[in-house]
Amino acid sequence: MNITNRSIAIKVYIVALSLLLFGCGSNTDIQGKTGEDSQTSDEQLETDTLRYLGTVGQVTFPELAEDLGYLEPLTLEWTGNTTSGPENIQATVTGDIDFGGAFNGAIVKLVEAGAPITSVISYYGSDDETWNGYFVVDDSPIKEAKDLIGKQIGVNTLGAHHEFAIVEYLRREGLSKEEISDVSLVVIPPTNGEQSLRSGQLDATTLGGVIKEKALERGEIHPLFKDTDLFGSFSAGTLVFRDDFIENNPTTVATFVEGTAKAIEWARNTPGEEVRERMENIIENRGRNEDTELVQYWKSVGIEGEGGIIFDEEIQIWIDWLVEDGFLDEGKITATDVYTNQFNPYATKK
Repeated sequence: MNITNRSIAIKVYIVALSLLLFGCGSNTDIQGKTGEDSQTSDEQLETDTLRYLGTVGQVTFPELAEDLGYLEPLTLEWTGNTTSGPENIQATVTGDIDFGGAFNGAIVKLVEAGAPITSVISYYGSDDETWNGYFVVDDSPIKEAKDLIGKQIGVNTLGAHHEFAIVEYLRREGLSKEEISDVSLVVIPPTNGEQSLRSGQLDATTLGGVIKEKALERGEIHPLFKDTDLFGSFSAGTLVFRDDFIENNPTTVATFVEGTAKAIEWARNTPGEEVRERMENIIENRGRNEDTELVQYWKSVGIEGEGGIIFDEEIQIWIDWLVEDGFLDEGKITATDVYTNQFNPYATKK
C-alpha cells in the first residue's frame, strides 16, 4: 500500500475507533489543560495500581520511577508488551490499560477524531545522542530522496513518528505528491529491521534507540537522513490518560506524572553507566524472560523539556503538518486541546 492510500485508510480507522470510544466514556474538560493549574499528590490515591504495556528488553521511565521509589505508594501492573504507539494508546482509550504513549502526531489525530484522551508528560524524543535514522546499506544505490521512489522502507507501525518523518523528508527534498505515493512503507517489528535491510528484503529501514546503536556497531550501514536533521532536538511522544480517568483519579495521575518526571531528570543527571546498570537490574528482577543486551546501548533520555514538560510547539508542529496534508481543518484544534502540564511539578517550579 502506498503512503497516500494508507494514510486515508488510517484516517478512516481512527474516526471509526473514536465513534466506538464515545460509548466508553465522555470527553471531559480537563481543568488546567493549558498548564496554568497545579495538582498536588499529598491526598490519598483514588486507585493505587495502574495497568500498562511494556517493551521487551527495555525500561520505560514509569518503570524506572517505580524502581527508584518515586511512585510510592502507587504501583504499576504490567499487562504485556507493545511494539507501537498507536497500539498502546488504542489500548488506553478502550480501557484495557490505564495509560499509554505514542507519537504526538498520532495523538493529535485521535483527539481531532474525538477520542477522550489527554497527554500529560513527554516520554521519548530525539537529541544529539538519541535519534532515529532511516538507514540504507553502504553499497546501496539510494543516495538521495528521489532514489526512494518505487522502493520499500521498513517502519514499526503506520501513521506514527516514522511515517511523518519520512514524508517530511521527501517533501523537503522536493518530491511531488505522486512521487511520494510511490514510496512504500512496510510494517516490520523493530528488532527485524536491520536483518531485513542487510538481506535485501527492504531498501531502507528505520532504526532507533538501542537497536540502532547495536546495528551501527556491526557497521556497513548508514543513515540516509535522521529525524534530528528535520526537527532538531525535540520530544516526540507523550503519555496519555483517558479524560474520565483523570477526572476520577486526579491524585493518582499527579503522583504518576510527578514520579515519572523525577525519573526522567534522574536519568538525565546520572552518569550513563549507572543508569544502564539500574535498568539492567530492573530487567533481571522482573522475570519476563528477557535479556539485558539492548540496555547496554542506552545513551540519553532524548526528551527536550525538563521533567518531560510538554511544549506547545511539540504538538502544534503536527497539527500544522496534518492541516497541510488535508487531514485537519485549520483552526479546528490547538495544541492546548491535546495536552496538559497541570500535573507536572517542573512546569511550575520556576
